[in-house]
Amino acid sequence: MNRFLVPLLLLATIFTTESARAEDPVHPGELAFKRQAVRRMIFDADQAIPLASLRPATVRDFDLMHPELRGEKDDPSQTEWSIVEGLLIATSGDVASQSLRWVGGFNPFATYDLSVGKCEGTVSTGIAFQDSSNGDLMSARVHFRDGKAHRITWDVELDGGCVVSREWPFPEEAAPGAFTLRVQMAVVGVNLLIETAGESRLVGFSDFSGHIDLREKKHLRRYDFGVGVELTPHSRVEIQGAGAALTPGTGQADIRAITDPEGNALIDEGRLWFTATVRGRALPNPMQAVFSLNPSVFDIRFEGLIAFDLGDGLLRNEHASHLFHDPESGEWRGWTTGFSAYGGEGGEDEKTILAVSSTRDPRRGFSIMKAKPVGIDGAHEDPHGIYDSEAKKWRMLLCEKHEKFRAGMWESDHWDRGFERIAGPVPMDSTGTMIQNFDGTRYALYGSADRKVYLATYPDLQPAGELNILLPPWREGTGTRIWPNVIPLPEGYPSPFLALMMDRVNFPGMPRPNWTYGALYLYHGYLPEAD
Repeated sequence: MNRFLVPLLLLATIFTTESARAEDPVHPGELAFKRQAVRRMIFDADQAIPLASLRPATVRDFDLMHPELRGEKDDPSQTEWSIVEGLLIATSGDVASQSLRWVGGFNPFATYDLSVGKCEGTVSTGIAFQDSSNGDLMSARVHFRDGKAHRITWDVELDGGCVVSREWPFPEEAAPGAFTLRVQMAVVGVNLLIETAGESRLVGFSDFSGHIDLREKKHLRRYDFGVGVELTPHSRVEIQGAGAALTPGTGQADIRAITDPEGNALIDEGRLWFTATVRGRALPNPMQAVFSLNPSVFDIRFEGLIAFDLGDGLLRNEHASHLFHDPESGEWRGWTTGFSAYGGEGGEDEKTILAVSSTRDPRRGFSIMKAKPVGIDGAHEDPHGIYDSEAKKWRMLLCEKHEKFRAGMWESDHWDRGFERIAGPVPMDSTGTMIQNFDGTRYALYGSADRKVYLATYPDLQPAGELNILLPPWREGTGTRIWPNVIPLPEGYPSPFLALMMDRVNFPGMPRPNWTYGALYLYHGYLPEAD
């Protein structure tokens, strides 16, 4: 019996072990992949995974549930807070006042929202993160003049001094009236957005790892998330609510199925599970997300985020991962790319391929996986691995960094170390590598800047054609380095193969380098029709 055979009762999990069979073996170049649906998630409210919230209509003791974080309780200039018809209202009397109310804990992988209504006078209101041990503060504020929003600021105060101070005009194109201030924490930086009428607009951004590294675990424990106001005399601001959540961000990319050790896609609870990158801005900012999908429809669901722990006190935002469940050890394992090396102070880290593991199922909520380098030298990317039971070897296909990224095949006796190259690198630009089984024969697949998805033989990486994609996820003028993510399905689904790909359309307003793509595209893969 194959040592990776999964017991039927293990996690009620089914791994797809066969694709639909034709009379002749399937060559992937003969398949036609027809586009079925497309969706881009941009902070979709129905996808948010809640962490904390302030909902005025459900508050019954405001001072108990959301206590003051700054200032003295008996200060005569203290802001007056009241809840009227589901709104939290802050007002000042004859003197100026300020207040910061606790909402929840802090997570540098989360997104924070503050919904603001009508304002009277000259005030500011916003989101703040305060260190409970020493008073250090990070804050995003909207400033009003005569009741109208006119600018947005981001400030970082450490050891009693301001080390970062940025300012941007309030977007004129934003719809008038109520709006949401959105603070997308991106681990080593922040993106500030304004949402009106359901549309999010980037206002500004800041990277601050040279002053404070939020990847340090201590900040997760020490910081609080709060809502603050600064009021001039006889002013007033209405707050509709606030919250913290894990979100799918502004775009999704790097889609890859979670598998068993031999590369068969995991279908559990009737859903296909896969990893994808939640984009933040540039390479230090994205995060590793998990999504799921019922393969018979297009109901993509954001399930959670994963942080990676190298044992040095930091939680890293690596991404471009391949995860698998190992029934022999009971662990969830895999490989990821050390992109967070670009975000550390002083550039002390090197980008490398990491082996990751967890005894806890990392597919839902906020998860932490242990990580360590596999020992492959070079700034390589996009590892995809399998256990080849015939060769009795672990095989890994990755994009090797040379003058450009090119696919290469590596192998080892161990899943987490000892890899040596056995084929490649191929001559063409490569991205999104994967090894897939088509009707009993494995092939290597990878995207490219050549407006193609290439096929190669396994494991020697000889040319084997191209993937036939009808309405591919690109057009003239857009990037074409996409991930194929082709998955065979068992009987009973609308098509024998599924592919979930992405485009490379960046979120508007981001400065270069801008890697904030993209939308998710569902394809059904069909066998050639009989004459």
